[in-house]
Amino acid sequence: MTDPLTARLAATVHAARTSRGLSAAGLAETSGVSRAMIGKIERGDVQPTAALLAKLSAALGMTLSELIARAEGDERRLVRAAEQPVWVDPDTGYRRRAVSPAAGRPLELVEIELPAGAEVPLLASAFLHQQIWVLDGHLRLREGTEVHELDAGDCLQLGTAPERVFANPGSLPCRYLVALVPRTT
Repeated sequence: MTDPLTARLAATVHAARTSRGLSAAGLAETSGVSRAMIGKIERGDVQPTAALLAKLSAALGMTLSELIARAEGDERRLVRAAEQPVWVDPDTGYRRRAVSPAAGRPLELVEIELPAGAEVPLLASAFLHQQIWVLDGHLRLREGTEVHELDAGDCLQLGTAPERVFANPGSLPCRYLVALVPRTT
């Protein structure tokens, strides 16, 4: 049985793809996600990982936060902490909480909790400016060949490397805030 968020994500990915006039094959080519996997996601047969959702949202010209917010169908200006949508990657335990109200565009604030020992590869988005502020723990961020070691209180403006790997080499969870805004240039 599909959980409600997975079912809404399935419908949201399908609607975003079809509204752009993309076939499943076209989205597969643009995103690098197989057509078969896109079919499974759109039917709600699988709970997609953070890496898959990031590839699909980028190919659809959306942020991961926007994709999840659309799935949640929430346009309030105030979202209490207990009501903020949380999504957990089934493979890594990566926990993503959309802090900003969906109506708060263009700024998005997202809280991430990365379990000890977890590693999450994500593709960079060329249309976003992003900064990361580490709240607790230690984060190792690899952008291409460059490696950043970040501790609580450190803030990093992300670069333009196409591939990123977020890793928590520590024994405790790492919690960080990501601030995203669309690039204007």
